[in-house]
Amino acid sequence: MKQFLRFVIYGLLALVVTTCVAIFLIVKLVLAPAAGEWSTTVEAGPLRFAVGVPTAVRLATSSWFAPRLDGHSFDSRFGTLHFAWKDAAGVLEVRCSPCSAEVAALGTQPIVFEGLVATVKREGNTLAGTIEATPRSAEAAAVLQGQWQGQLVPKGKGLQLSVDIKDAPIARWYAVLAPSLPELQRARIGGTLALRGQVMLPEATFAVQPTVSQFTVEGLGTEAMLGARTSCGAPSKLANDSWLARAVIAAEDQRFFTHAGYDLTEIVASIDNNQKEGQPKRGGSTLTQQLAKMLVTGSDRTAERKLRELLYAVEMEQTLGKARILQLYLDNAPWGGNLCGAEAAARRYFKRSARSLEPAQAVWLASMLHKPQAVLEQWRRDGQIDPDRTKWVAESVRGISRNQRESLLKSVAAARFTAPEAFP
Repeated sequence: MKQFLRFVIYGLLALVVTTCVAIFLIVKLVLAPAAGEWSTTVEAGPLRFAVGVPTAVRLATSSWFAPRLDGHSFDSRFGTLHFAWKDAAGVLEVRCSPCSAEVAALGTQPIVFEGLVATVKREGNTLAGTIEATPRSAEAAAVLQGQWQGQLVPKGKGLQLSVDIKDAPIARWYAVLAPSLPELQRARIGGTLALRGQVMLPEATFAVQPTVSQFTVEGLGTEAMLGARTSCGAPSKLANDSWLARAVIAAEDQRFFTHAGYDLTEIVASIDNNQKEGQPKRGGSTLTQQLAKMLVTGSDRTAERKLRELLYAVEMEQTLGKARILQLYLDNAPWGGNLCGAEAAARRYFKRSARSLEPAQAVWLASMLHKPQAVLEQWRRDGQIDPDRTKWVAESVRGISRNQRESLLKSVAAARFTAPEAFP
């Protein structure tokens, strides 16, 4: 009898093991990526195998399998994903709380969402659903809501996503994206923001189309900068139409006199450019945002710092005006080494005041601003700075006649200024 029981137990164990192996092989076979298909590696205990992502998406969103995900969780690089099947609506709900994502265009620090909820329903190769993002205080009125659609690319090459976030108060966006900013305790933020975006996976490239209306900020105290004095030495006292002021605007912020502290066109262009390999990095900050970075926020490459910078820039436009912002920028901008301020730079590099700079000298100085230390080192090493950069700045100077521009381009092309000695 004992021998019979032992035989039965061993037989059952063998059957279980065989069944498990068979299930594993079937799952591996079903989910195995086809040639050229977008794939990822999945770990199940000690086992690792490649999975075709489009195939897994189709399986997970199928009407017969999705209900079986109800109540289950899955650890991902974004956070723990919790699944719930909504039988009445026939949709799968995915909840991530907290959830984080790294967006290189917004800095090295990941963006953290306190709560992110998405629903998904698939018909053929088309997916669609809703998305909600909530701040720490999960008030119904504080939720960002939107819709999304996805299209599985033929032959398993990837997934195209489009997201449409409804128009919502900008204060709500800040509460969701950066609830710990100290400025939110005193800033009164007005205006609304809607956002459309497209994402291509697995490349993780994206494009955005923001729509901003009546963005205002009060309460940060930037009006105190009206009487601020620079620590960079004597002020330059340059007029808005001086050669250096014109050249700086051409180099750093060509829509300076028309924007409200931020430039959506430039932001979108910089996001697109910075995702392309081999392209030089392009900043999307206005002169006003750069000034906020110099005087208030510092230069940490984080999304929170950029969001703080934006608040100060918008309020500075309202409290200071263009002329004062431009003057403060010129008097505080870094120009390589230990130099800051246009007057100090002009006297150090060209032995004259900022107001008496020749047009080519003004273009030369303005061309340094995007990377002042690196350009200064190039000047010392090569005896000149990037000629393509100086030509582009000269071509972009506005408010001058055709003859003045031709003369400027000739003088810039011929310019060979003596490299400054190393700073003591």
